[in-house]
Amino acid sequence: MLIHFILSLLVNAAALYVVSQLIPGIRLDDFTTAIMAAFVLGLLNVFLRPLLTILTLPVNLLTFGLFSYVLSAVVLWVAGRIVPGFEVTSFVSALVGAIILAFLSSLLQTILKGK
Repeated sequence: MLIHFILSLLVNAAALYVVSQLIPGIRLDDFTTAIMAAFVLGLLNVFLRPLLTILTLPVNLLTFGLFSYVLSAVVLWVAGRIVPGFEVTSFVSALVGAIILAFLSSLLQTILKGK
């Protein structure tokens, strides 16, 4: 269980580091910062995201679920405000970064589960 958590954290940190290299508005100081940011993102996804999802449910229903990408961007932006050395400069960067981060994390998790 602990090994799965650590592996998942490292995979998400690696995906976050790749996103920071691809998107100009997202900056990470180093991989240690990526690990801290991935941990904070995980905590925010557990505690903050469900609350935001409930509060924005009508908008999410009207947009057929596309507003969930905006929620992901908000969570990424909040993590950028919390973690020192991790910066998200604009909403567009957060939105594009959140989409790419979700794709990369999912892809890497699938590859790991296959091995």
